[in-house]
Amino acid sequence: MSGEGLKEACGLFGILNHPEAARLAYLGLYALQHRGEESAGIVSSDGKEIHSHKGMGLVGDVFSEETLELLPGNAAIGHVRYSTTGSSHLRNAQPLLDDSPTGSLAVAHNGNLVNAAELRAGLEAQGISFQSTVDSEVILQLIARADHATLDERIIEGAKKLLGAFSLVMLTEDRLIGLRDPQGFRPLLLGRFDGAHVLASETCALDLIGAKLVREIEPGEIVFLDAKGVRSVKYVSGTTPAHCLFEHVYFARPDSVIFGDPVEEVRYRLGKQLAQEHPAKADLVMPVPDSGNFAALGFSHESGIPFAWGMVRNHYIGRTFIQPQQKIRDFKVRVKLNPLRHVLEGKRVIVVDDSIIRGTTSKSRIRSIREAGATEVHMRISCPPTKHPCFYGIDFPTEEELIAATHSLEEIRKFLNADTLGYISIEGMLKAVSGNPSHYCTACWSGQYPTKIPSAGDKFVLEKKC
Repeated sequence: MSGEGLKEACGLFGILNHPEAARLAYLGLYALQHRGEESAGIVSSDGKEIHSHKGMGLVGDVFSEETLELLPGNAAIGHVRYSTTGSSHLRNAQPLLDDSPTGSLAVAHNGNLVNAAELRAGLEAQGISFQSTVDSEVILQLIARADHATLDERIIEGAKKLLGAFSLVMLTEDRLIGLRDPQGFRPLLLGRFDGAHVLASETCALDLIGAKLVREIEPGEIVFLDAKGVRSVKYVSGTTPAHCLFEHVYFARPDSVIFGDPVEEVRYRLGKQLAQEHPAKADLVMPVPDSGNFAALGFSHESGIPFAWGMVRNHYIGRTFIQPQQKIRDFKVRVKLNPLRHVLEGKRVIVVDDSIIRGTTSKSRIRSIREAGATEVHMRISCPPTKHPCFYGIDFPTEEELIAATHSLEEIRKFLNADTLGYISIEGMLKAVSGNPSHYCTACWSGQYPTKIPSAGDKFVLEKKC
């Protein structure tokens, strides 16, 4: 994509009533690795005691046969993380764990609270100390310190105080719990596998272990899963959903089904709509792999212009690589995506990508496509111009760094050195989803936020890794 390193908040997985719970959680996190490459963690329960292992890095690096042996029990939850609030540090890795006389509780969070600073200040005023800098610990402390006798009541009370995006997977010694915020910003799904209950951020994690999708956890719903079955509680009602549309544009895996739609189908329909709104005369349509693949296919089918792979992606890029001391122009772009000269030379090319954030990566890619011999480059983007920051769990830059917030369409085109530039409209984008268009969040494009947003002084906003 052209998001210059955009990050999503996290991926969640949980399983109850399976003898290999930790290993299945490990597999689930593997499927969700695209949602977070910074840290990974699994907490398991053997019915009497909670066990935990967390580390910085990819799932395959954090866990081994030896570490999984240290996570016994028939229940486990797992988490992969990018930092949207709180720094990149092991103390911020999840799941977070609270031990109290009434029992242990582990919490894994996907999303971003917009009232975290206010809630944390109130808890600190009560003398409560924090071990991390993540907003997720606020959730754990609210639940742990709520003035109710039962955990269920404390969870409900704590959830009612939260504002923003929070899909949660929680684990006690004998129960698995799933919770989704009233707007349902981030996906959370319920599945079944060999008599076990499963919770996951995306269906691709269910698919990997052979689990069957039961349904989505509804916005404003808590599900309590134990040996007796599933108990559902609606802790709030009457709110309008605000599903994150950028999940479909970029973040979710194309083989997942979220918000009731197969992701690859939505991306394909985005491409078809884009071709209707911004046609161009060209010899071929090519994607920026991988998130532009299905949109480019839709554009090609709608326009009748042949689809071609104009770039090959290197799928083996790690989190760090050694750069040459001698400066090589566009090295960071070329190490990931290499243009195919024999495909592009002498051709008029339509390039389909999911988004442009700062614009620097798109500029470098267009330059490399021209250097490979393309005579014209027409840039087409399957989401509208990104003009506003996200407060719900996507690590967008500040408004000043978003090129569409500070430049006109023509200025962006000139900066990119594209022959033409076209973004899909918000109305066209909403046509690509099968659900109610009013049930999606478009704040990063429209500036219309579904909730109150924090002030510039919110320290959790200032700590966002941009």
